[in-house]
Amino acid sequence: MLLVQPSPELQSYIRITFNENPETRQRDLDSIKTWLRQQPHLPDAWDEQRIMTFLRGCNFSLETCKRKLDMYFTMKTAVPEFFRNRDVARPELRQILKQAHLVCMPGLTPDGKRVSIAGASPDFHLTNVADLFKLLTMMADVRLHAEKFGVAGDVYILDAAATSLTRQFLKMSPVLLKKFFVCVQEAYPVKIKEVHVVNAGPVVEMIMAVVRPLLKEKLRSRIHLHSRLESLHQFVPKDLLPEEYGGSAGRLEEVKENWTRTLEEYGGWFKEQEGVGADETRRPGRPTSYDTLFGVEGSFRQLTID
Repeated sequence: MLLVQPSPELQSYIRITFNENPETRQRDLDSIKTWLRQQPHLPDAWDEQRIMTFLRGCNFSLETCKRKLDMYFTMKTAVPEFFRNRDVARPELRQILKQAHLVCMPGLTPDGKRVSIAGASPDFHLTNVADLFKLLTMMADVRLHAEKFGVAGDVYILDAAATSLTRQFLKMSPVLLKKFFVCVQEAYPVKIKEVHVVNAGPVVEMIMAVVRPLLKEKLRSRIHLHSRLESLHQFVPKDLLPEEYGGSAGRLEEVKENWTRTLEEYGGWFKEQEGVGADETRRPGRPTSYDTLFGVEGSFRQLTID
């Protein structure tokens, strides 16, 4: 199974976390669907399950959900390097899937959080950094549909063992990095609860010294550096981790293969969604200024963290 769904007891806990009321849930969903039909620059209709995931990620605040959805479709138009040609059969994407370790683990923590891992093999090399971000947004889109009952938040484990991955990070342009941060934090209903950087060394600490000032205090306090896996296990249960990280949730390669198959299965949906995005020529008022949206200064320091 790609993602284990929460038990009935855990679903009840998650509903409380989301401010989700089963008696008004359908009314809220219908309200967002009506709002989408009324927006000339947005798609008239969209997948109900994905809309529900947005509602949950926005704690059932209709206004927050509208802003998040608007930004999601805006990003699909504004960042074609992330949202076009999303075919994992392409050699450049297949190579990343082979060399990188990009997985969302099947299980849930006792309090309903999902654990994702990002790392790479020693020979990892990127020809185009945007392709890595493309794959990550593809996985995020799969989760919008696959999280049938929602999760209480996300835990990210970033493995800095591959020095080649660190070198690739240092080559990223500030604007490309900003585009990815906007997508993750402003366009997807993500609740970042913990970020764990494992196998952290001096270079990673140097990178974090640069990145930390750009983040809100709430997120800065949720980042943990680990030089040894033992300290990671104090935060993340071993039964949710693959064997390579001292866990008992199977081999990392098996989880990777499952995700690769899933991305292939969603190929038709990715192709259908190529042209689904905001039409700025029809947006009421002034069109979105991409220069303002992705400028390195200004709003970069104002990204919100739930």
